[in-house]
Amino acid sequence: MKKLFFALVIGSIFMLSNSLIANTISINNIENNTIIQDIEEESTEAPSFTQELKNRFIEGGPGFMGIVLICLILGLAIAIERIIFLNLATTNTEKLTSGIEEALSSGGVDAAKELCRNTKGPVASIFYQGLDRMNEGVESAEKAVVAYGGVQMGQLEKNVSWISLFIALAPMLGFMGTVIGMIQAFDKIEAAGDMQPSLVAGGIKVALLTTVFGLVVAIILQVFYNYIVAKIDSIVNDMEDASITLIDILVANKK
Repeated sequence: MKKLFFALVIGSIFMLSNSLIANTISINNIENNTIIQDIEEESTEAPSFTQELKNRFIEGGPGFMGIVLICLILGLAIAIERIIFLNLATTNTEKLTSGIEEALSSGGVDAAKELCRNTKGPVASIFYQGLDRMNEGVESAEKAVVAYGGVQMGQLEKNVSWISLFIALAPMLGFMGTVIGMIQAFDKIEAAGDMQPSLVAGGIKVALLTTVFGLVVAIILQVFYNYIVAKIDSIVNDMEDASITLIDILVANKK
C-alpha cells in the first residue's frame, strides 16, 4: 500500500513538473514572439525628424549643403552674440534719469558721474559724456551727447550686416545648387540619348534639396535679424529720449 501511494505521489509530481515546464516554454515562446514583433514594428516605423533631416542633408550633397550649413552656424553665432549684448545694454532710463537728477541736487556733477560709471548700458555712457562736458556749457554737453550717441549706435549695430549677408547668401547658394543639379540631369540625358525619368530624378532631387535648405536657413536667420533690429530701435529710442531729458536736467541745474 505504501509503495502504491509513493508511486502515485511520484507520478503526480512528475506530471506536475512536466506541466510547469510546458507552461514555461510556452510563456517564453510568447515573450520571444512579442519581442520579435516589437523589433519588427520598430524597424518598420518611420524615421525620426532628425534622422530624416540628416538623410536629406546627405542626399543634397556635401558641397553646397555644407556651405549653407556654415552660413547657418555663423549667422546664428552672430545673432546670439548680438542678442546677449543688446539685452545687457538695456537700461531702465527712467530710474537712471531720476537718479542723475537726485545726484546733481545732492552731490553735484561728480556724484552723477559716479552713478553713470556704476551703471551698465549705452545710456549711462552717453550721460557720462554729457556730464563730463557740463562745465564747458550746455551746448558743449549737448554736442558730446549727440556725438557719443552715434558711437553707441554703431556699437549696437556691430556685425548685424553679416546676418543680412547670410540671409541673402543662403538661398542664393541653394538656387545655385538647383541650377547645377539641373545641368547634371540634362548632361545625363544627353549622354544616354534618351529621356528616362530614372536618369534625371537624382539630379532634380539634389537641386530641390539645396533650394529647400537654403530657404530654411534664410527664414531662421530672418527671424533673428528682425528681432535684433527691433531691439536696436527700442534702445536707440530710449537713448534719444533720455538724452533730451538729460539736457533738460542740465539746463535746469545751470539756472
